[in-house]
Amino acid sequence: MLQYWTDYHDKILTCFGQHLLITVLALVASVVLATLLTLVLLPHRRASQVVVNLLGAFYAIPSLALFALMIPLLGIGPIPALIVLVLYNQFLLVRNFIDGFSQVDPALTEAATGLGMTPLQILWRVKFPLAFPVLASGLRLAMISTIGIATIAAVVGAGGVGTILFEGLQSQDPVKLIWGTLLVGGLAIAVNAALNAVERASKSRLHYEEAE
Repeated sequence: MLQYWTDYHDKILTCFGQHLLITVLALVASVVLATLLTLVLLPHRRASQVVVNLLGAFYAIPSLALFALMIPLLGIGPIPALIVLVLYNQFLLVRNFIDGFSQVDPALTEAATGLGMTPLQILWRVKFPLAFPVLASGLRLAMISTIGIATIAAVVGAGGVGTILFEGLQSQDPVKLIWGTLLVGGLAIAVNAALNAVERASKSRLHYEEAE
């Protein structure tokens, strides 16, 4: 393991950096798209349920098959990988975003309206803080899912830690497999712990404010 790091540390760091970059880009694009979908669907309960069910069916498609399908359509590189990752995240994000905002007490919204707040102010200053624990939970799931699925993106030439893992599989090299597993697993564990801390902090703050 140490010898591999000594010989190929540049490659390891490059692959890890690529993995971080595609994960961050995919998550930012996913949150933007999921937010727009949520704002459109939130007033329409039946339509939102239909869309969430369709997104759930899409999420059930094996990622390797979907990446392979993208090759004849979009070629290889980071673009098809990002598209697949963003589409996969919509189920986790839209479902939790809709659930989070739907759980806000309508009486609070009516009270805010009575105080003269605009719809945008109500969304940002009332609904968002109350829904944040559920939103953070969806964001955490999407982040962990993206880190894992981005590993498969190496099959479409997107780079990342998956490159090391697939090389290890092809050459039956346990060192490469272990390094790839440690990098992806370590990143997922670290991100999960950080977002869990944020989620717990938001819930504690919410409970404190309710107690007051």
